[in-house]
Order: sequence, then structure tokens, then C-alpha cells
Amino acid sequence: MNLRPLNDRVIVKAVAKEEMTKSGIILPDTVDKERPEQGEVIAVGPGRLMDNGQRAVMSIKVGDKVVFKKYSPDEVKVDDVEYLIISESDVMAVVE
Repeated sequence: MNLRPLNDRVIVKAVAKEEMTKSGIILPDTVDKERPEQGEVIAVGPGRLMDNGQRAVMSIKVGDKVVFKKYSPDEVKVDDVEYLIISESDVMAVVE
């Protein structure tokens, strides 16, 4: 099954964030069970439909690493892989 985002939606695969303590112990992201805030863009919709009937250009492209609002994504599981669907307005930055 393939996912195709509509309008200004973006499909993101969450990137696991590991933290290291001062003593060098790596804490995986599952320690605090918080939602991820970063991910890699897997698919991008065609853009928001404006009042004049044209589509707004998306500022995000496939392959971008993005930072997004913690509680904005909707979670979807396809073929045992978890994806996040986010509105472009909830993406705060592209990591370069």
C-alpha cells in the first residue's frame, strides 16, 4: 500500500533521537516514550488549494529532514512501518 498525501500534507518517517548522558551512556528515544519531533520527508502533497483555484507551492521536498510540532502529527501504520502525516504549517524548520 502506498500513501499519497493530499493538499498541503507531508508524510514523514520519524527519526529516532538518542541522547547521551555525561558519563557516555546512550539513552534511546524509547526511554521517555515521547513523540518524535524530527523526521525525514517521504512524500509531499501537491499544495494547498488557494481561493483563486491555483495550488500554493510546497516549501518542503522529499528527502528533507524536518522539525515539527510535537503533538501535531497523525500516526498511520502501513506494512508494519509507522508514518506521521503533518500539515505543512506544522513543520517548523528544515534541518540542513
